[in-house]
Amino acid sequence: MRWAAIEAISRNRGGTVLQEHFHRIAERRNNRNIGRVAAARKLLHLVFYGLRDGEIRCLAPDHAG
Repeated sequence: MRWAAIEAISRNRGGTVLQEHFHRIAERRNNRNIGRVAAARKLLHLVFYGLRDGEIRCLAPDHAG
């Protein structure tokens, strides 16, 4: 499962939420591989909660305002 998530992040870059997470971790740790694994883990969290709840809240449009 980890391998598939890392491949998904490596090939698709994951969209803006995951890209920001990847760049923040990679710069802080000075290692792109660690950033890639962290983004893959976040992707798996989003998939889990998306399947459980039927929506991915952090990617939903903000209705405040």
